[in-house]
Amino acid sequence: MSMPRTMHREAGPKTANFFVITVSTSRYNAKVSGQPYTDESGDLAESMLRQAGHRVVGRELIKDDLVMIRSLVDSLLLRDDVDVIVLTGGTGLARSDVTIEALRPLFEKELEGFGELFRHVSYQKIGTGVIMTRATAGVARGKLIVALPGSPDGVKTGLEIILQELPHILYIIRS
Repeated sequence: MSMPRTMHREAGPKTANFFVITVSTSRYNAKVSGQPYTDESGDLAESMLRQAGHRVVGRELIKDDLVMIRSLVDSLLLRDDVDVIVLTGGTGLARSDVTIEALRPLFEKELEGFGELFRHVSYQKIGTGVIMTRATAGVARGKLIVALPGSPDGVKTGLEIILQELPHILYIIRS
């Protein structure tokens, strides 16, 4: 007999360890050349996660590079102190947007419903332009990976969805 959904949510962890990755070539180039840059989406993600009672165990800013993204995420999947990896940026249609291509081979399971719900909620705010986002989430090695657009509103929308189900998701993927 399986446990009901509400029991899964209640049995799941109330706090999780997050690692936030901002994928942006322009910000990365500014950072490595010593120029000033901002990371509004990464800052927002960290703030929302901390306000929800979670820990942010690390942040990284990397460029839109498939090998760099996959390598960093793959290394984070080996860490015991990381439960959830959140990436912002690189989920659109530009030639340089390769976050999804970097992540999909790592996924053991993809949460297609996350992307569907994300686009549904976003449609209410921005209309049909939402078809250009490929936001998704997946599971690998007992960890949740979430790929969000680089816009602050996209980060806010995506994290609001994920945070509601996080204890349930973590309970299921660890069982």
